[in-house]
Amino acid sequence: MSPRAASATIDAPPRPQAPHSVLRLISRVRIAVMDALDAELAPYDISAAQMMVLGTIASGEADSAAGLCKGISYDPGAMTRMIDRLEQKGLLRRLPRPDDRRTQNLELTPEGRTLFPKLAAAKEAVQQRFLRGFSEDEQRMFEALLNRMLANR
Repeated sequence: MSPRAASATIDAPPRPQAPHSVLRLISRVRIAVMDALDAELAPYDISAAQMMVLGTIASGEADSAAGLCKGISYDPGAMTRMIDRLEQKGLLRRLPRPDDRRTQNLELTPEGRTLFPKLAAAKEAVQQRFLRGFSEDEQRMFEALLNRMLANR
């Protein structure tokens, strides 16, 4: 390498790193949160995805497999298997829907209702860990910004 080429290499300013896009950061945060939630829920033999299903049913946001798929963006086949696992664990049950024989309502069993507050506390612990150092105003603003993003769909 010529002295001139070596000098150009040494004197060249460092390339600026491309900033992370908002969508990439959201994806990375989602993965990190779900991994942390999986670890927090491990003593209960529940995954983060299973917790989301139980939470959606417990809150009344959905009461059927179709409603769950729409609410948490999950594949119908995978959702059926998830519901099967939660039913085998005794945490939810399927009930016939009187007005539609093709659809079944989902509800937490007494065991599911007893366990759910512990799962919700684990979820809250993970959320607080990820929001550590955020003021209450910053947390409210962050939530408002995420809700605005959802409204833009």
